[in-house]
Amino acid sequence: MAANKSSKSTSASANHGFAHTQEQFQQLIEDTLHLARKLGATDAAAEVSEGMGLSVSVRKQKLENVERNRDKSIGVSVYIGQRRGNASTSDFSPAALEQTVRAAYDIARYTAEDPAAGLPEVEDLALGRAARKDLDLFHPWHIDAGDAAELARRCEAAALGVDRRITNSEGASVSAQQSHFFAGNTRGFRGGYASSRHSLSVSPIAGRGNDMQRDFWYSSERSAKDLSKPEAIGRYAAERALARLKARKIATCEVPVLFESPLAAGLLGAYVQATSGGALYRKATFLHDSLGQQVLPTHINIVEDPHILKGKGSAPFDDEGVVTRKRKVVKNGVVQGYFLSSYSARKLGMQTTGHAGGSQNLVLQSRLTNPKDNLKAMLKKLHCGLFVTELMGQGVNYVTGDYSRGAAGYWVENGEIVFPVEEITIASNLKNMFQQIVAVGADEYTYGSKTVGSILIEDMKIAGH
Repeated sequence: MAANKSSKSTSASANHGFAHTQEQFQQLIEDTLHLARKLGATDAAAEVSEGMGLSVSVRKQKLENVERNRDKSIGVSVYIGQRRGNASTSDFSPAALEQTVRAAYDIARYTAEDPAAGLPEVEDLALGRAARKDLDLFHPWHIDAGDAAELARRCEAAALGVDRRITNSEGASVSAQQSHFFAGNTRGFRGGYASSRHSLSVSPIAGRGNDMQRDFWYSSERSAKDLSKPEAIGRYAAERALARLKARKIATCEVPVLFESPLAAGLLGAYVQATSGGALYRKATFLHDSLGQQVLPTHINIVEDPHILKGKGSAPFDDEGVVTRKRKVVKNGVVQGYFLSSYSARKLGMQTTGHAGGSQNLVLQSRLTNPKDNLKAMLKKLHCGLFVTELMGQGVNYVTGDYSRGAAGYWVENGEIVFPVEEITIASNLKNMFQQIVAVGADEYTYGSKTVGSILIEDMKIAGH
């Protein structure tokens, strides 16, 4: 459970290996803010955090790496009017805290005034119960290196055992991570909680010589109990690698393109990037001034719910302590709201949306989607074109929207996969791609904090041979 409330936070710290309790963290915040005020700061904000974890990897059934991580830090932002300074330290001693606060104060003294600088307005902050909202984000995994290695071996063995054509492996890994933090500012915000994130992954290699293909699969959850079985992950990763054997190039053409759901989440990420405060106030986005404009087809909605229990993007407040809220980001293709921190909101003459730190549990949906629209049904809708399962490179220009990525996947005819494809480039413009979303599958996949099914784009250029 999320360790927000005092009774929970104490036990979370005491029983799960953390070196500090939430109460100790809260005292550090109070001390830091007091030091800032004492120096003459008009406002200040501070956050203290601690993280720890275990990562284990195996390759060809042999233990390859065991890594334990433990880190801690405290950061402070000091404001002198509209001048701001930041400093941080991993030393929690009183002398180090005083030195860090003074460093932030001195930076603020010699920094130019910024009219947009400052803490969030009090009415936007998560105060009282809103800051203590329990979202069930903390599920520590008490696994030792030996057991983690065994899980990784099981995952890799399942992949290697699928077919004799699985000839090698880049390995399998297990990661168990947990952390907690506490934050506060001089306008009354106080809040913090513990969270966890665990994962299991494998990367098998199929084929020999000039016809070798690699693929991977993984599972990542707040709770280890929710992870997919290691054997299921291994088998699926192997099947993906095998399906890519005997891949070929295709001739240059212009055809419909179906993005596999994990890659479709990247398209949703591109939308977030293009409608985020920093890009908007710098006018470094092709979706500048898009509020109230139709940028997606009328059948598309994007909703955001920061309060989903165990959600990978869940948070009761953002990185500034601003309360988070469920909302419709896009309704019937029309932009309803941006992704703004208090700073970017001031730069735009708007109000913060509680997105210092990014989006929270976004879901892209189509009103045309049928519950039976699985991947097989989406291939039928594609009919003839390209089904993309891997993207390479960073060929996205957010200023113009130009999109060009190396790709691999499968050529589809009459709704059926005909052969695997590699060494091609797909290109278009994101503005056009968003407008040309023909269908969204019911094969929803959650990648980080974004959930979406496979996405069918009406038309893209394919550069082949």
